[in-house]
Amino acid sequence: MRIQATLAVATVCLATAACGSTTAQQPASTPGPSSTAPQTPVAQETTTPSPSSTAPPKFSATVSKVTREQVKHSWRPGCPVPLDGLRMITMTYWGFDDKPHTGKLVVNKDATEAITTVFGRLYGWRWPIYKMEPVDAYKGDDFDSIEANNTSAFNCRAATGSSHWSQHAYGRAVDINPRENPYVTADGSVAHKNARKFATRPIDAPGVINPGDRVVRAFARVGWGWGGDWSGTRDYQHFSAAGN
Repeated sequence: MRIQATLAVATVCLATAACGSTTAQQPASTPGPSSTAPQTPVAQETTTPSPSSTAPPKFSATVSKVTREQVKHSWRPGCPVPLDGLRMITMTYWGFDDKPHTGKLVVNKDATEAITTVFGRLYGWRWPIYKMEPVDAYKGDDFDSIEANNTSAFNCRAATGSSHWSQHAYGRAVDINPRENPYVTADGSVAHKNARKFATRPIDAPGVINPGDRVVRAFARVGWGWGGDWSGTRDYQHFSAAGN
């Protein structure tokens, strides 16, 4: 019995030692780097703004054949240019309202390149034109077209104060902003009341053509002369391939 008791006590002590070893305190571990350390700021991406969608369109010009209906007032048999010798130019121009517009000029087919070249330059300069319609919009009446300050080209008519064909009858002349650039006789008179204040040169105003200015030079570069260079009577609105 004493031997069994001694063994029992030893067994209990061994068990107690084993249990104590499993519950012993472990040294505290060294804390690692904080997970809330400050982050390096990320640079914000910047973009260049795209061009405005409201930018004016580029100059454009389309040349097409003319139908009899389109010139029913300004052309007739016996005119110095046949119907198939005319062309309609549909092109952009810069208006007095500082906006782009689309206008039409009827010209001789051999004048299309010169006209589109010059009017392309005017548009690029934002040089203003009041209105641009074929004279047929006024039933071929040159006076009414000028009174409306209309820029026009072909019209089968005689030259002012003459029995000879005008250069307009050949489709090789154009009148630009006739109110701002009137036909002025040698005594200084004008036929249209709305043009009287523009009868002298030079004038600093929108749509006015002055001696030697860039509009005159642009036409000179394509071989066209200006009526403002005439002696005596001066036609400030008028440009033509023949210069008269």
